[in-house]
Amino acid sequence: MLINVLNYLEDTAKRLPDKDAFVDESGAYTYGEMLSIARSIGTKIAEYDFRNLPVIVYLNKDRRVISSFMGILYSGNFYSPIDTTMPLERAKTILGVATPKVVITDEEHREAMESMLKECGLTSTKILIYDEIVSFPEDVEVLNRIRRSAIDMDPAYVLFTSGSTGIPKGVVITHQSIIDYTEWVTETFKITEEDSFGNQAPFYFDNSILDIYTGIKNGATVYIIPKECFSFPAKLIMYLNEHKISTIFFVPSALCNVARMRVLPKAELPYLKKILFCGEVMPNKYLNIWRKYKKDALYANLYGPTEITDVCTAYIVDREFQDDESLPIGKACENTDIVIITDDNRYAERGELGELCVRGRSLALGYYKNPEKSNEVFVQNPVNKDYRDIIYRTGDVVKLNEFDEIIYCGRKDFQIKHMGHRIELGEIETAADALPSIDTCACIYDDEKQKIVFFYKGKVEEEAIRANFEAKVPEYMIPNVMINIKEFPYNANGKIDRKQLKIDYNTNT
Repeated sequence: MLINVLNYLEDTAKRLPDKDAFVDESGAYTYGEMLSIARSIGTKIAEYDFRNLPVIVYLNKDRRVISSFMGILYSGNFYSPIDTTMPLERAKTILGVATPKVVITDEEHREAMESMLKECGLTSTKILIYDEIVSFPEDVEVLNRIRRSAIDMDPAYVLFTSGSTGIPKGVVITHQSIIDYTEWVTETFKITEEDSFGNQAPFYFDNSILDIYTGIKNGATVYIIPKECFSFPAKLIMYLNEHKISTIFFVPSALCNVARMRVLPKAELPYLKKILFCGEVMPNKYLNIWRKYKKDALYANLYGPTEITDVCTAYIVDREFQDDESLPIGKACENTDIVIITDDNRYAERGELGELCVRGRSLALGYYKNPEKSNEVFVQNPVNKDYRDIIYRTGDVVKLNEFDEIIYCGRKDFQIKHMGHRIELGEIETAADALPSIDTCACIYDDEKQKIVFFYKGKVEEEAIRANFEAKVPEYMIPNVMINIKEFPYNANGKIDRKQLKIDYNTNT
């Protein structure tokens, strides 16, 4: 029985010591090198004699981040990354919540980290410089002692997500949850050492968990794709081919951008066999372009919030869809149960809307140092009164289709009451997405003026959009205001930032 994710690294380093593990623009670490560096880092952190506490990693996105993660786990603690491009105020807020005893950074970022720690009053926090600890003498006895006391419910990482109050929420995920997830991914998508991953997700974003741990478990090579490739689809295609990447797990916006730029008709992607996506709605309009020009690939729509270890449902695309249809998010992953609960606390019937709730080993331990928020969403299953049965309430509204597949309908906080009707803004977006001339779109609701506001990017007349809506949605769902914008605001995870859209709209009206 696996207890610790480090077993993956140890087994693969023993089996494939000279194979590249993680590759970035400046070089690569083999599995053997990564194991050695991680044990050195773990030994150094262990000198400070603390357990099951967060260690912050403040480095640019490269292979050093992964070896730091593994080193922190060797020390018996858990890692929490802060993006070096993140606004300093947000970084300081995370430091204030985590109050780490140790931070790993480099000379480039030492001064910024020292300043932030000082402003947070964390003057006793020790800063470790990566290049100074990677060759620290390994202490086998210390590392073995730490490992013997480890259990699978120990935290492995804390990733900070946005909070409604402006305070980031630190999601605490255990070794047990990562192992459960990694085993499912490996089995479902038949991952082996012959695979090579193209990593898009930032390491502070939970989508990266699939790349990191599935790669390590199976001895696959993970290529950290340079960020600028995602601004130039032709360059991205070249990168995927140059490194013979077989598997990608991207946010849909990255795939949509490639489809929009019309590079697929001329592109050849002979090595790419598995195209997975997660994080936001994938419009069938763009998925159909991929499926038209890359017919031999497996496509899978994955779904899940950070609080359930990345993914809890999956749909491997197995039939044709019209551009204006919704793509299912599928069925529950193995050892995960999905329950759809109505507003009056009963299980929804097929076709009936309800909130998607999750049961199983994938659930986070809660939010770090935030029991109040934890208790709001990690709750007793209201349908089960007989024993302790904790579910995570996602806030996502879904329904079952005729195939018993889950259809995502929107967020509870995207659900509005307009002209006496309950409306899912996501349904309006899906209807608009089918128009070929609309590149991207999103809806918000002006609560004060009680108007549905539709933002879109693309060369299309408002009359054509309105005619499309009139053909597809009831009159009360047709947006009252339509705004063509040059660029959408995106958050750090590559999703449309609807909060910023609303702020910009309220500022300009």
